[in-house]
Amino acid sequence: MAKNAAAANTPDAPVVIIGAGLAGLTVALKLAEHVPVVVLAKRRLNEGATAWAQGGIVGVLGSDDSIDSHVRDTQDAGAGLVDEATARFIAERSAAAVGWLVEQGVPFTPDAEGPLGLHLTREGGHAVRRIAHAADATGKAIHDALLAKAAAHPNIALRERWMAVDLITSRHLQRSEVSRCYGVYALDIDAQRVEALPARAVVLATGGAGKVYRYTTNPDTSTGDGIAMAWRAGCRVANMEFIQFHPTCLYHPQERSFLITEALRGEGGQLRLPDHVGGARFMADHDPRMELAPRDIVARAIDFEMKKHGVDHVWLDATPIVREKGEAFLKSHFPTIYARCLSLGLDITREPIPVVPAVHFTCGGVVSDLAGRADLPGLYAVGETAYSGLHGANRLASNSLLECVVLGESCASDILAEAAPGAVALPAWDESQVEDADEQVVIAHNWDELRLLMWNYVGIVRTTKRLERALHRIALLKGEIHDYYANFRVNRDLLELRNLVDCAELIVRSALRRHESRGLHYSRDYPRTLPASLPTVLVDERDTARPPRR
Repeated sequence: MAKNAAAANTPDAPVVIIGAGLAGLTVALKLAEHVPVVVLAKRRLNEGATAWAQGGIVGVLGSDDSIDSHVRDTQDAGAGLVDEATARFIAERSAAAVGWLVEQGVPFTPDAEGPLGLHLTREGGHAVRRIAHAADATGKAIHDALLAKAAAHPNIALRERWMAVDLITSRHLQRSEVSRCYGVYALDIDAQRVEALPARAVVLATGGAGKVYRYTTNPDTSTGDGIAMAWRAGCRVANMEFIQFHPTCLYHPQERSFLITEALRGEGGQLRLPDHVGGARFMADHDPRMELAPRDIVARAIDFEMKKHGVDHVWLDATPIVREKGEAFLKSHFPTIYARCLSLGLDITREPIPVVPAVHFTCGGVVSDLAGRADLPGLYAVGETAYSGLHGANRLASNSLLECVVLGESCASDILAEAAPGAVALPAWDESQVEDADEQVVIAHNWDELRLLMWNYVGIVRTTKRLERALHRIALLKGEIHDYYANFRVNRDLLELRNLVDCAELIVRSALRRHESRGLHYSRDYPRTLPASLPTVLVDERDTARPPRR
């Protein structure tokens, strides 16, 4: 079969943004007045992680708050690995970020007496109320508003069902000079065709890698695509051992990915054991902040109590909120949770919610600076895909949406300040040596095995032996997946599996390098926290002389 058509990278090529969540749309909207933009979404435009975010976005807005207070809370949650300059840069711009979202039409929950006329709530790890929110569906409200703006902008092309395959770098051009990114190979899923897309710059905004685990609050899009592509292109990746488990995912046979926002605990919800093992509150035995402790502490506490008592869930009881503030308050502030639980036969105003921890956020990612610049010129990473230094060993609640807006803006500014690359011919994607896959069951089987072994061996509590077993099995799976990729035409399932196995390897390799317990990484073999520590930075040491498939 002949190669797909070639393309040329010219100075007027668009900026290609991979991912249509808050980070990607912020960059797109900030760029679109100046340069053309193409946004790729591998599923529908509204299926990313942003729309699933419930809690809110940090804004240092209240008279009882300060930049220093927010930075301290971020550092405390990050357990000594937060980059202070990054935390301060983002905190200083938090009020402007919330203000910009208000200007875009985001319908935050109002409060006539609140700063900017907004109601502020509090979540675990925060010293004061500083979370602007839209009831309990903040992410959806933000995403809907920005997506409408992007869809209406004549300089933004939104492409649904387009998935990036790999970055096009100097290696593909077989150039000997310092490498840079020239574009991306992308699969048009409906046409079943891979095209070379030239780009003035490429922005990775693909979210995290939560689907590498069996149980996660993440949507199906969270397969670590940007992290894996950047790693394969030779970029550094950092802190992948720090996978945040959200403490409270709804435990129900008909609903395995529904998150119960931390704000429910912020308003007075209590964690306790099921009635048949006493029904007692237990967080006081683990941390003096009780239900308002950072997520890593709460998740480990729940995991400990479940194993200690042999139960498959604990209770999150919202009835104290009803007793203190009334049933109407609970329903108006948490309408999504109330409606979803009620649809499953659970009235949270009268009975507790069964919850378990589940993978929620990838704190590590592609090493990038405060402008989103990755190691390759022309390549940027923003949002959950990136490692900016903000989250350290554990993300502070509601800092992620703020990071998307603040660093999305600085990323756009840097792209506009940089000169566009000169005209370069990009090699076409070559399918001449592959054929259609004969059995998709191979992909499904490897997908299930990978996610199960990560859940069992690389979970909330880890051991060196488990990690070594996981790494050995991942190597075997990676070999099988690579052979499949080399011999058959690509599709979305295969590409996602390829990215997930790369991310799984990065997580395990990072975990094996950390000889202590810190933040989200807890090892039975190294239970103590060292007096000082550094981020885990992985550098590609593979043979880059071998030409990549194209």
